[in-house]
Amino acid sequence: MIYIHQMDGCAPTPLAHYLKALGIIRLVSEQVDQDARGWWDGDHFKLATKLSRAELEKFFIHEYKPTALISPWNKGSGFYTNKHVLDSLEHSDALRFSQIREAIQMSRKYLQELLQADKSIRNIKAESKKHGMSSAERRQLRTSTEYKNRLRNAEKEFARLKNNLIPTLRSKWRGGHREWLDAAIILTNDRTEFPVLLGSGGNDGRLDFTLNFMEMLNHVFNLKDGLPRYSSRAWFAASIWGAPTPQSMINSSVGQYLPGTSGGANNSNNPKSDSMVNPVDFILMLEGAVAFTSHATRRLGSSNSFRIASPFVVNSHGSAYASASDKDEKQKKEQWMPLWPHPSTYVELQHLLTEGRAQVDKRVVHEPLDMARAIKGLGTARGIRKFQRYGYLERNGQSNLAVPLGTMAVSNERSAYLSCLDDIDVWLRRLHRTTRSKFAPNRLISAEMQLTNRIFAVINDADTPQAWQSVLSLMGEMERLMACGSGFAAEPIPPLSPKWVMASNDNTVEFRLALAFALQSYTMQDNKQDYIRRHWIPLDSSDVQYRPRFAVSGTRSAERLDVRPEVVMRGYLGVNDAVALVTRRLVEAAQWGVRHLPLDAKYAWANISDLAALLSGNVNVDRILSLARPLMALDYGKMKKKYVPAEPRDNAWPDDAWIAIRLCTLPWKIKTRYGFELDVGTNPAIIRRLATGDATSAISLALRHLGAAGVRCTIRTATASASLSRLWAASLAFPISRKTAEKLLYRIDPNKHPFVE
Repeated sequence: MIYIHQMDGCAPTPLAHYLKALGIIRLVSEQVDQDARGWWDGDHFKLATKLSRAELEKFFIHEYKPTALISPWNKGSGFYTNKHVLDSLEHSDALRFSQIREAIQMSRKYLQELLQADKSIRNIKAESKKHGMSSAERRQLRTSTEYKNRLRNAEKEFARLKNNLIPTLRSKWRGGHREWLDAAIILTNDRTEFPVLLGSGGNDGRLDFTLNFMEMLNHVFNLKDGLPRYSSRAWFAASIWGAPTPQSMINSSVGQYLPGTSGGANNSNNPKSDSMVNPVDFILMLEGAVAFTSHATRRLGSSNSFRIASPFVVNSHGSAYASASDKDEKQKKEQWMPLWPHPSTYVELQHLLTEGRAQVDKRVVHEPLDMARAIKGLGTARGIRKFQRYGYLERNGQSNLAVPLGTMAVSNERSAYLSCLDDIDVWLRRLHRTTRSKFAPNRLISAEMQLTNRIFAVINDADTPQAWQSVLSLMGEMERLMACGSGFAAEPIPPLSPKWVMASNDNTVEFRLALAFALQSYTMQDNKQDYIRRHWIPLDSSDVQYRPRFAVSGTRSAERLDVRPEVVMRGYLGVNDAVALVTRRLVEAAQWGVRHLPLDAKYAWANISDLAALLSGNVNVDRILSLARPLMALDYGKMKKKYVPAEPRDNAWPDDAWIAIRLCTLPWKIKTRYGFELDVGTNPAIIRRLATGDATSAISLALRHLGAAGVRCTIRTATASASLSRLWAASLAFPISRKTAEKLLYRIDPNKHPFVE
């Protein structure tokens, strides 16, 4: 018969309770029921086994044999000082402690020289602690060259012997203590590395996990005969089933795994604020940590450089959680713990955790953003429902704690838009590296963190256009800060694929106008396209389209952004930027000997109803420009008509006075069916007067030019407020098609029939 148990004492958070779940299935599978299966049902861990509830409790209380978790390479492990508990286990008669007893005895064979080296260090330090010495004598001894040399040489010898000890133990040990060594330490060619889950080789500061494990065993069992103590049953029930217990918790530290019981002010109603813990929690937690074995992998293209490969471990990134700070990245790493919904044996879980890694486009990920992309892009092992993200962060003073940073569900289907992030992958890395440099300003660091937060959000919700627009806006903000001279070493936004248009298209007026604005250019005499992005940021003209780079002068520390008169958009007010663009283009038109306003488009144009909405004040011009600036990075060579949003079905029209002005600021001439040709050169005075709020004079000039060209307008005069006048000037920065221009002509002079030549 198979029993299904819900382990209410286990949960995805905190980390100790997650590791308990692994410890339970590991111990049950290895010691009593190899066919036992475990899985996560929501936030509950379930175990399917042949053992009933009573039999399961009996196993842990009377039959459980603790794994030989010992760390003879650590000074706080009980082999050097605080020997009482370790010695008690070594001389125990209990069968359940036989593995620990044998492991201790085996380890002592290789510790003689190390123990002697440790004794030498202690003897040297004891010289300055002799009774009767004055403070001046102690200080004189400790600062003497002879004393410092002896102590340094003794510590070097201890370190040498310690480094030699670990490879020896690795080759000699077998069984549970070898599994512990593999989980706690990684050996490379030239040094010893420590997986983040178990601190520095099985200790966290002064807390040695293995010695604490033995002390917890002493609280739960009689070390002499192995029998359970009075409180054991209640502790196991509380730890496994989550049952309330009348038994008191013990005052002991659990390190980074259980932040809520780490002690300190306001931790409890106890005035002493001690760290209180159920000893069984720590025992099962450390038993579960053994499941996470790590190894060294060779770096690509290197014959002797290695990196730690731990299950689902990535570099720290101070973003996408409530208490995020760039200072968190100075700490250790992050680990994403898998939650699987299907019953699995411990052997299957071992395979998952041993080979646990995530990939993005066949590349193993090492950053949290890449991890999130892998989770949503089917780049992780199958059978995982979601991941619980943990950061090993410095909190509560200088304590390192395993802080839960949120969860991310695994997608069953990959969003077609996630590949958009491939375009900015390298740029984001450069950006992150630049913002973490020594002299990076806080505003740049803050903007980069906000951008990363938004990218995490868009990964979670890749089919929502507003999420992509939020990312685009912050990308534009990053470029604005770079254009001010901060962090320009990261370079501008790289070319974006047209998929960005599809991903961020929310079918709003603002987005359609932003796209039309961003895709503007002008065909020069040599048939090259002059894009408007150079009016937003100073660009090196060598390869503007395929590899945009900032135009700089100077070298190394003296390198500065070029100050160019063509850069006129500042990224603050949308109306100001649009007016500045039109004004600058007219200046350059005069320099080139061009009569028309050199602002045209090829794929996207502003349609009549969207322009009417813009001129009526019903759209947010600032939002339009915040989207248009990053969209200027779109790869024009890959753009096609199919990516452009469909035109709305709306019959709204702008004012006839504005139409007259627009027909005087076209980038080309137009013809009608009967051969009428409208070729009005743009008069800069019209834009200047609109920009200063003098709409009446601007309209008068426009009507005069149109009348001279043979257009019989339906209006004779008009006026507008100063703010509307500037909005009219800004609207000239949005390109229209020839077809639209002909419709506008027909609107103010019905005698001119539109015809596309």
